[in-house]
Amino acid sequence: MSHTYPVQNCKQSRGDFYINGCFPGLVCNRTFDKYACWPDALPNTTVSVACPWYLPWHKEVQHGLVYLECDADGQYSKQKNASECLSRDPQYYGRVLSQFRTIYTIGYSLSLGALVLALGILVAFRKLHCMRNNIHMNLFASFILRASSILIKDAMLERPDDFHVGQDITTELETAVGCRVAMVMMQYSILANNYWLLVEGIYLHSLLVVTVLTERNYFGIYQCIGWGAPLIFVLPWVIVKYLYENEECWVQNINMEYWWIIRSPILLAVLINFFIFIHIIKILVSKLRAHQMRYSDYKFRLAKSTLTLIPLLGIHSVLFSFVTDESTSHGALSLRLTKLFIDLFFNSFQGLLVAILYCFVNKEVQSEILKKWRRWKLGRDIEEEYRHTYSQSLQMKSGSIMVHPSNLSRLPDIATTTSRLGSPEEKQMLVSNSQNGMSTGLQFTSTPQDSSTCSSITEDIVMVDRGNAAGLTED
Repeated sequence: MSHTYPVQNCKQSRGDFYINGCFPGLVCNRTFDKYACWPDALPNTTVSVACPWYLPWHKEVQHGLVYLECDADGQYSKQKNASECLSRDPQYYGRVLSQFRTIYTIGYSLSLGALVLALGILVAFRKLHCMRNNIHMNLFASFILRASSILIKDAMLERPDDFHVGQDITTELETAVGCRVAMVMMQYSILANNYWLLVEGIYLHSLLVVTVLTERNYFGIYQCIGWGAPLIFVLPWVIVKYLYENEECWVQNINMEYWWIIRSPILLAVLINFFIFIHIIKILVSKLRAHQMRYSDYKFRLAKSTLTLIPLLGIHSVLFSFVTDESTSHGALSLRLTKLFIDLFFNSFQGLLVAILYCFVNKEVQSEILKKWRRWKLGRDIEEEYRHTYSQSLQMKSGSIMVHPSNLSRLPDIATTTSRLGSPEEKQMLVSNSQNGMSTGLQFTSTPQDSSTCSSITEDIVMVDRGNAAGLTED
């Protein structure tokens, strides 16, 4: 905001007027733009200050200057000229970011393929449908949406030779709207992904703590948290960006206060999940001790549960939660790159890890796939045997085989074969019912009596704990 400063109201220091502060009339107010300190300045002037002392390469640019325009309305321009303060190797930061982009593109691509397959498996097998796997399916969908939106956003952005320090990423005018839509979808998917991770933590915590849990009543609440809560934060961010930072593809955050509209709910979800994780570990420790397991088995199961919970709850995000862009802009380039690498690497490969741990290596999923394969193979075998038997009977009825009394002993016992395999109509019915592994008449002794097969290490402990409540101590 512009201000009018009469000469008599100027501040004094050691009896003297501030050299840069005694301007009558309209001025650009002194400010710090998170890069350099700018003094008061007259409108329509260019202000220059020395390159900031905190730059890692300050010795190289100690004689350089950074420039900023004071506009006619008494406002400093948003764009400054810091070309004299760049490192002698301005491409270094850009090359590092380019390598990071390659890594997370590979990670999101692998995660996308694995998650689509995992989601298809959980949707296809109805016996796997239960509250836990329903939450997993929504989590997989949020990971898919996140990976897709990030890859689409990168594809829509115009890429120069590489990222350059001080160079903006621009888009063509005709694709600006589509690029902004992709940015909005990316921010929504990131929020939704974090809140479905929070739902996983809330459900697991309630499973361990609540004795009687009416799961169906809570699933609607979980969906509101996972898909609805992000809209509460994304919509205000879109309005603010459109009104105050409606530039290019909305990639840059000129005013970091607006960025906190998105960052604060993510940070809140991460912190809540971290405290849930700590409490879950304490509960698991107490329940494993109550089972009087051997110390080696006890340590192994606890470590396994802990390691599988970390990607499910996104605990790795806590490492650099409080290392913000503002706190790392003052020369801590190595810390900023470290934070950026860890965030991009783990976030991009997290979906792949979750798909592997909670689908591909899950015993219930493997069991259902094996049953499906056995039923399909059995159906094929029965169909082949039916075709072979049916063709033999047709040949005998048509008289294509000349039967001699001396050869009767060599012919197969048709009565025995027919009685063993049943009539052709029965075989055809059995084959048709067995097609695609969907036979209801083919049952295996390993098929569980329950309508769903959902369990995990933590849930096994809970079920045993509830079944033997008399022998276990309550937390």
